[in-house]
Amino acid sequence: MVTDVVGVLVVSLVAVVLGVTRPDPWPPNLAVPLAATVVVVSLAALRASRSWARRALPVDVVQLRRVAGAFAATGLILALGGLALKLDAVRPWVFVVLPATAVVVLAARWAIRGAVHRARARGRCRSSLLVVGPTAAAAELVARARRASHQGWTVVAVCAPRPGPPSVAGVPVVGEPADVVTQVRRLGVDLVAVTGSGRSPADLRRLAWQLEGTGAELAVDPGLREVPGARLHVSPVDGLPMLRLAEVRLGGGARLLKHLLDRVAAALLLVLLAPVLLAVAVLVAADGGPVLFRQERVGRHGRPFRMLKFRTMVVDAERQLDTLADEGAGPLFKLRRDPRVTPVGVHLRRLSLDELPQLCNVVAGSMSLVGPRPALPREVAAYADDDRRRLVVRPGITGLWQISGRSDLSWEDTVRLDLRYVESWSPGLDAAILCRTVGAVLRGDGAY
Repeated sequence: MVTDVVGVLVVSLVAVVLGVTRPDPWPPNLAVPLAATVVVVSLAALRASRSWARRALPVDVVQLRRVAGAFAATGLILALGGLALKLDAVRPWVFVVLPATAVVVLAARWAIRGAVHRARARGRCRSSLLVVGPTAAAAELVARARRASHQGWTVVAVCAPRPGPPSVAGVPVVGEPADVVTQVRRLGVDLVAVTGSGRSPADLRRLAWQLEGTGAELAVDPGLREVPGARLHVSPVDGLPMLRLAEVRLGGGARLLKHLLDRVAAALLLVLLAPVLLAVAVLVAADGGPVLFRQERVGRHGRPFRMLKFRTMVVDAERQLDTLADEGAGPLFKLRRDPRVTPVGVHLRRLSLDELPQLCNVVAGSMSLVGPRPALPREVAAYADDDRRRLVVRPGITGLWQISGRSDLSWEDTVRLDLRYVESWSPGLDAAILCRTVGAVLRGDGAY
């Protein structure tokens, strides 16, 4: 609230000082009344749109819609007032000042979001959580809460059916599901999360009533996995809340636009990065052997293609594979200190420069800039039915796996992130992944 108020006041003051209300000279005649109107109306609109509601703050899309809607409403009110009073001086405030104010407000909120996420990663600004459910389901929720540290949930206790272990993933089991309210009052938790419990609707309703006055909210796991919030909608039917899941749009105009933009952007990058590509090619060639490494990968709908990379290993690396110990789990081969990697290849991998020739695959249409990790045929042969969902889109040079740890990820985490991308694809998600890829490459996370 403070940053919103300060942002609105500062931009309005700057507009007055710069004299956007032409042709009024300083001291302004209409500038100050217009500025005061903008401040009052915009802050009232932010309040009315529930932009300061606590539940809206963690959700970026909700914030964007509510803040944008507030300033759009302010612009409409200002425009109608100017039209009614025949004031041309309103125009720059509607078309320049208000959009600038919205940008400043959203930028401040983004900065606050980053600060809160960093604080939560250090264990601050968190909410305490009591998990209710069977041991396996509780362990999954504990693991997800730890991975999503930005959510700010710290699981402090578990209530699980007996008999069972004394702790779940390092969190103590303090009682059974019947003891929830007693433990909430004893521990003073902020949230009770019911997961995989099989509790009846009557039990859940009764639990919600019992939690009244404790200060703890109730969250219920609906059983869905890797589904983004934007696809979920609640539709009450005669008092029964039904969770509706919007269809995934895997085709249509948006996908076609993504494909075209990928190919155009990849072609431009090849031109811009031509000096870098040439320099890397010279370094690889000096090591002896071919510059490019071609490997068969599996693309969209299971179609094979030849993926290009700068060679980072010795020439007979494939023949040496059977002599090496695999440090990974699942079908993905991993070796942190692979003796086959050349001295030049070590640096190329750390900076992901070996991936640049894949821009040619993007131009050819077999890959995308952003997508699931390109899979080897032997990996696809070991896929479970659910894992094949990754193949409904083109593989990418980068993706959620790239910005989340790359080779440091387990096989399960790699699949989970790829499925999440397939289920939640959007142009905004692609843009966010591309921006975060730069930081991941510079840090060299999981690059080996």
